[in-house]
Amino acid sequence: MKRGESGHRKYAMQPMVTVLRERHPAEMAAITNAGARSGSGPAHTATQPIPARQTRALGRVLVVDDDEVIRRLIAANLTLEGFDVATAVDGRDCLEKVSAVAPDVITLDAMMPRLDGWETVRRLRKCPDTAHIKMVLITARDQAANPAQHRHARADAYLAKPFDPAEMIRVVRELAGVTGTTA
Repeated sequence: MKRGESGHRKYAMQPMVTVLRERHPAEMAAITNAGARSGSGPAHTATQPIPARQTRALGRVLVVDDDEVIRRLIAANLTLEGFDVATAVDGRDCLEKVSAVAPDVITLDAMMPRLDGWETVRRLRKCPDTAHIKMVLITARDQAANPAQHRHARADAYLAKPFDPAEMIRVVRELAGVTGTTA
């Protein structure tokens, strides 16, 4: 695996890392140094439980992706932007965590083991307690071109991999109802 690529899928991660370093140099240095000391990378920025009824002004996001590198990078981008972020490793994990996290927005990878993003969105939309949550489905380019599948899933937004991190942040901010400039 080349540096800057994620595990089993070959999506370039360098644009996400570059945006993080350009927009948040001090925070990225802290994440990189903490990851080097612990050997676990920036997981601490995304996996801490979000205390009930305590959020920053921008709201809560649940990031769902089976690829650890992508999950961490999305979480780091959103955390540094000012969101409270929790993570899940697939659709089942998302369904188990969604009540406790109470997110304003969920980002979901379309292709995951156990329960994919398409079916997770459908299940969340069927439940009255989660139907209101804004959802971003992150798809491969060939999946992004299938409007029938989009209508069936009923996500609020779609991003095709590889995506521009600034665009992902813009979409999440818009769905969370955040106005004004970025952090």
